Parts: sequence; structure tokens; C-alpha cells
Amino acid sequence: MSIQTTITPIDNSVYIERPLATDSQINEILEKSQKSFSLWKNTSIDERINIINKFIDNLLNLKPEISKEICWQMGRPISQCANELRGFEERSRHMVDIAKESLKNIPARKNEEFDNYIYKSPLGVIFIMAPWNYPIITATNTIIPALLAGNTLILKHSSQTPMCAELINQAFENTGLPEGVFQFIHTNHQACEKIISDPRISHVVFTGSVRGGQEVKKYIGKRFINAGLELGGKDPAYVRADADVNHAVENLVDGALFNSGQSCCGIERIYVDHSIFNDFIEGFKAITEQYKLGDPSKEETNLGPVVRQSAAQFIREQMIEAEKQGAKRLIDESKFPIAKNENCYIAPQVMINVDHSMRFMMEETFGPAVGIMSVKDHNEAKKLMNDSPYGLTASIWTKDLDFAKDFGKDIETGTFFMNRCDYLDPALAWTGVKDTGVGCSLSVLAFDQFTRPQSFHMRKVV
Repeated sequence: MSIQTTITPIDNSVYIERPLATDSQINEILEKSQKSFSLWKNTSIDERINIINKFIDNLLNLKPEISKEICWQMGRPISQCANELRGFEERSRHMVDIAKESLKNIPARKNEEFDNYIYKSPLGVIFIMAPWNYPIITATNTIIPALLAGNTLILKHSSQTPMCAELINQAFENTGLPEGVFQFIHTNHQACEKIISDPRISHVVFTGSVRGGQEVKKYIGKRFINAGLELGGKDPAYVRADADVNHAVENLVDGALFNSGQSCCGIERIYVDHSIFNDFIEGFKAITEQYKLGDPSKEETNLGPVVRQSAAQFIREQMIEAEKQGAKRLIDESKFPIAKNENCYIAPQVMINVDHSMRFMMEETFGPAVGIMSVKDHNEAKKLMNDSPYGLTASIWTKDLDFAKDFGKDIETGTFFMNRCDYLDPALAWTGVKDTGVGCSLSVLAFDQFTRPQSFHMRKVV
């Protein structure tokens, strides 16, 4: 029997072990999902909504257990873990509220002779591969709309956060959800390849690296199914000359450092108008130095370790390389003594004198470090913001709404913010461009990802 081991970044010890599913167990899970699909897709939308509401309530009641597991499995400060459940509730309640209207038939020709319409038919069995960085909301962004639409689901969570899959499964108990409609599995990459290529799978959702997304596309191979892929990011911000500097600084520090910089839409590069650059840098440095890096299980900590030793090493190497190319660190790392090369703790860092010849400004860092450049005007900012292989979110900080709207149209991104960052509005489509991936979650458009149009051409009179 193969065993999956989760190492906690808090102290690099073994936190939990789980047996990986065997081939026969995987086949049984696929069979159950396929068999339960017919029942679930024919369950009324009102009953589906009733079951999902019970699931939401149950998961919220597991807040202490979920907070503990997020803290110990991926290192987020315990004081911040409850935020994920608040985000989960906001998104899930919204998707439930709009489900009935979003899944209604689309009327076409209707008269005495014809009753034609487009039915939104569920896809079938959906395979979800969820990441560790926001282990509840990234998974439930798919789980909620996909189940409401009538699909059955198999969840494979990151090997870093296996307990989150088990807690999600626990929340479905006593909801009335039929057996086999939602299942989870602990497995490895080789088994994922077999599952994705299995003809019983109708859709795949993956959140992770660009390389991982490319592998998913390869595994789908010659099959005519779609995949929702949320991949890398290097999200930029432009601070215009008319911005409220204090507001921009406060929010952008949080956008760069929350979750130790391991947010899909975290701020990794900032472009500041030259006229306010010094004031911005001074404020950014001052707030960053106030962070308390340490054991995330302690309430006073607001910056925890990054997820694993290899990630910490990658972040350090990026910054060292940038320094050799002329970049300068603004933060005295001796103020964060817990940060050492042999552990997962990274001192928060602000880099200036950076440019786009550096990997630090072009490749995803996914850590508590941000690069800040001075720009002469909005045209230079626009060019630099778009000079990236990624496009998940971008933001502008300004008092001019009309300018921001026009500027945003030229930015290659899935979501464009004004005076805000690192936040999801569930009424808006969560999507990306370029190497950030394809597909979308949340909003009314999410239901289109998990259904296919089936046209009904019904002639009543013959």
C-alpha cells in the first residue's frame, strides 16, 4: 500500500499520513459517480438547493477543525484561518441564490405550433484537483455550482491538505445528498492521469501550476471534454499620481503579504508614479516591518511560513539573483530571526531597483516578497503590466473612475480592480488570460462551465 505523507511547514515534521487509493478503489469511485449521475441530474433544483444549504451550514460549523487543519497543513496563521470560511459563505450563498434563475431554460420560439428552448444539461462526472493555498474556497468554488447544476463530483485535494477534503466530505453527511454524488480520493499524479483520461470523466477542474495545467491538457488527449484551469499569476498594481497613498500602501501590503504571499491573486509587482514613489516606498516599508513572522499556531502571528522547504528555497534564490542584477532589499531581515535557510520561514521583503530583465519581476514568486518600480506615466505602467505571461488580476489606485475604466480595457487580465486587490466578488466571473488558464468560476457564468446546451425543438401541432 502506498502512503501519502504531509509535512507541516511549521516545524518540518510529519503531520499526517494517508493511504493512496488502489486501482480497484478508483474504479469503484468512478462507477459510483457515474451511476449516481442519473439520479442527481433528475433531482429538482429546489431539492439540490436544500441539500447544498445544509452542506454550507455543516461546513461553517466545522470552523474550529478547518482552521486548525489549514494552520498545520499549509502554515497560515490561526488568527487568519476563519477568513476563509467567511469567504466560503459569501460565495456559496450567492451561488445558491442565483442558481435557479441561472439554470432556467433559455426560451426560443414559443407559439401555438412550437415550444422551443435551450436546456442547460449537466455534464456528468467532474474531477476536481484542488490546491493547498486556499483549500476550502478553491474547492468549493467548483463544488457548489457543479452540484447545483446536477453533476456528480470526485475531489482530489493537494497532498499538502488532505484533511480539508475529508472535512468537506464530512460536511455532506446528514444533508440528504445521495451516495456517490460527492466523493473524495487521495491519490498521486500517475493515478490522476488515469482518472482524467477515463471515459467516465466529463470535465476536469485544476488549480495549480502552468506545468500542471499542461499535463492535464495532455492527459485529456484526444477526448472532446473541457477543462477549467486556473494556473500561474504575477498580479500587478499601478499607483497613479492622484491616488490616496496611505490607502494604496495599506491595501497593497496586505495584498502582497497575506497568506505569506501565497494567494492566486496576490500582489507581486507594483508600478508607482515617480512623483509619489518615495512617499509610497516609505509607507510600504514601515508597514511591512511591523509584521510578526512566527509560529502560525500562535494568535499574535500574522505572517506564517511558506508551504514547504523547496518553495522557500525558490523564493530566496529569486531574490538573490535579482540582487546580483542590481535590485535592493529594503527590509532588514535580521528583524525576523526565525527566518533561516533550513526552514520554511521567509522574512517579508520589498525589492526596489528592479526591472523586467529579472526573473523576480517576470516569474511567479508565490511568497512574501514584492518588487516595486517607479514609472513616468500611465503608458509606461500599462506596458509593464501587460509584459507578463500571466493575467489573473490587476489593479489601479486612483481617484478618477472614468480614467480607470478606460485604462482597464487595455490591461490583459481576468479581473481589473480600482482601489482594491486580492478579493473575489462572487457576482463577477473569476477567470484569467494567457498562461493563467481557461474557464471561469463564480457568477452566472460558472453554471455555463458545468452544463452543456441541449436544444429542444418541439413541434406541438402536426
